[in-house]
Amino acid sequence: MKPADYWIKHLDLLPHPEGGFFKETYRSADSVTQAGLPDRFDADRSASTGIYFMLRSTDFSHLHRIKSDEMWHFYAGTALTVHMIDDAGNYSAYNIGPDAENGATFQAVVPANVWFGATVDVADSYALVGCTVAPGFDFADFEMADRATLIAQFPQHAEIITRITK
Repeated sequence: MKPADYWIKHLDLLPHPEGGFFKETYRSADSVTQAGLPDRFDADRSASTGIYFMLRSTDFSHLHRIKSDEMWHFYAGTALTVHMIDDAGNYSAYNIGPDAENGATFQAVVPANVWFGATVDVADSYALVGCTVAPGFDFADFEMADRATLIAQFPQHAEIITRITK
C-alpha cells in the first residue's frame, strides 16, 4: 500500500474545508436550470461533479450536509466509516472499503440534506475515495455543522457529534 503522502502529491490533493484532502476531477459541462431542480436549490447547477477525497486516520470529515445526493467510491487504503444523521434523528453508517467479508462496500450514497462526516478507524492508515454529486456540488449548497446546535437537536448522538465536529 502506497503511503498517504504519495497520493496527496501524485493526485495534487489540497486541504478540504471539511477535513482531509481533495481535488475536483470532474464538473459536467451540462447544467440543470433552477426551474428543473427541487426548490432547495437557488440557482442552476452542473449536472454532476466528482472529486478525489482522502482522509488519514488522524483526520476526520466534519459533520456537514449538502443539498444533493453524494455517492462515495472506494479506491485505496483502508476502510472509512461515513456517519449519517437524518432530520428525524436516525443515525446510520456505511463502511466503505475493500473488506466485504466484514460488511464493507465499494460504493454508498449519502442522501441529500443528511448530516454526514467520515472517519478512518484503522490507526496509521488512510482511505482514498471518490465522491460524485448530482446535481453537481456547489459551496452554496454546503453547510458545516455547529456542534452545540446539533447536540441540542440530537442529544442521543452527542458522542459521534462531538467526535466529528469542532
